[in-house]
Amino acid sequence: MALLHPDPLDDARMRPVPPSAALAHLPAPLTREIDERIRLTAALSSSLAPLAEVASDDPNLAITVLEGRSLIAESLRNASTVAREEVLTAQPGGNRLTDNLGQVLENARAVITAGGRMRHLYQHPVRYSPGFAAYLSELPPGHLEVRTTEQTIDRLIVFDRTVAYVPATPDRTAALEIRHPALVRYLVQVYEVLWAQATPYRQQLPTTAPDTPVTAVQLSIARLRTEGHVDDDVARKMASASAPAAPASPNSCRPSAPPAAPASARSSSARASPRRTATTPEPAASGELLNCRFTCENSVRQS
Repeated sequence: MALLHPDPLDDARMRPVPPSAALAHLPAPLTREIDERIRLTAALSSSLAPLAEVASDDPNLAITVLEGRSLIAESLRNASTVAREEVLTAQPGGNRLTDNLGQVLENARAVITAGGRMRHLYQHPVRYSPGFAAYLSELPPGHLEVRTTEQTIDRLIVFDRTVAYVPATPDRTAALEIRHPALVRYLVQVYEVLWAQATPYRQQLPTTAPDTPVTAVQLSIARLRTEGHVDDDVARKMASASAPAAPASPNSCRPSAPPAAPASARSSSARASPRRTATTPEPAASGELLNCRFTCENSVRQS
């Protein structure tokens, strides 16, 4: 410790070092060690800082796998809470499930309360869903816009164009939370293309031609039938198996002609049927699947 030094008058004795002298040289080794460790820490920080920036830009870190319906629902709830601008949704199928209607309404109200807007894209059969009509009646007008299309992509939800959710498994028990800007931007572009081609919910679906009383839903069913799909396949693709059938109108397609009737007779019957007016309700998709086979298929062949 160098606290003693030899007595200059007596070699057999040691004299203590003055406290001021000991205080001057004892901390020196500790100070040098601390300085060296500080320099080492600074060098490590300088070396690792660029690597941390590269790791933060890794696309893999911008995609999170959510496993379990409860975890997915919680993540969607949190995203709805922080959304402030716009929420885009694409939902395949024609019916909104009643068991999650309460949670869906809660998420929608959170977005609307924060001043955001919502856009929903569904398939045509949703127009005949009482559950979806009830959902719309619970939300204030002016904040929600709905359009329908013949066929849409799988489920897609985008919040404020910063985070998107897509299914990760066919049974939807897992989902991907995507935050990579390029991927989210691409999904939004796909959505906008589908949106531009869809029909507003309050607007009547167009017929195939001015003199052909066939609705867009009927045309879709007929096209799938002529491609060789059986009824179960058509119902699954149109998501209309559980859609409630509306009362048959005078202008709806009916199998009035027997199956053995010649094509010319069926064509004449189809041309003679009255045109659909703007006030005439369209039949439900499931009813159309069962009732419009002859007239619809014949109209498609004619076109």
